[in-house]
Amino acid sequence: MFYSEKKTEDFLEKNRFVVVKRAQISNKTALEKILKKFNFPVVMKISGGEIVHKNKLGGIILNINSLNDALKGFEKLKKIKGFEGVIIQEQLRGKEILVGVKKTKDFGQAVCVGSGGTDTEKMKDVSFRIFPFDKKEVRNMISETKISRILSKEEKKAVEMNLMNICELIKKYPKISELDINPLIVNGLQAVVVDARMVLK
Repeated sequence: MFYSEKKTEDFLEKNRFVVVKRAQISNKTALEKILKKFNFPVVMKISGGEIVHKNKLGGIILNINSLNDALKGFEKLKKIKGFEGVIIQEQLRGKEILVGVKKTKDFGQAVCVGSGGTDTEKMKDVSFRIFPFDKKEVRNMISETKISRILSKEEKKAVEMNLMNICELIKKYPKISELDINPLIVNGLQAVVVDARMVLK
């Protein structure tokens, strides 16, 4: 079963993850009312049950600074095949981290951490461990990544906490086949889930 971004983020929020402030709308008339609850700039993303790679479709618009920008953004996203609505999010700044789970045929769930964002595949900065493992291994995983060199002690701790939360999730929900949190925005003491998707089998 594929979980949409909204469903995945709601699920993560119920399971002790910090998730970015967000709202989902399906029509333009709700835009003005929703935007009053956010500070600019905001991010607008396409939402749809069949949409997996939003960025490749041009389904993410950054730096929305006004209602007029948002109305134009809505019209643009509406034209993409599979459109069901728009997710509006607070735009956060910080270091972009990838954390996730992939179920393997031979070894069970593998947990990963590394450089996140739209260039994740190009950077190939990822460390893996087969679940289960302890906090010491979590620290080793983080230290194996290039991005760890620019993380402060507090930021490493925030990433560590999210990886431990993922381990708890796997224990609680063994049917998790895939979980991609990309990016997890790390800034100082906080690590915030900004985009996520999940598959249960």
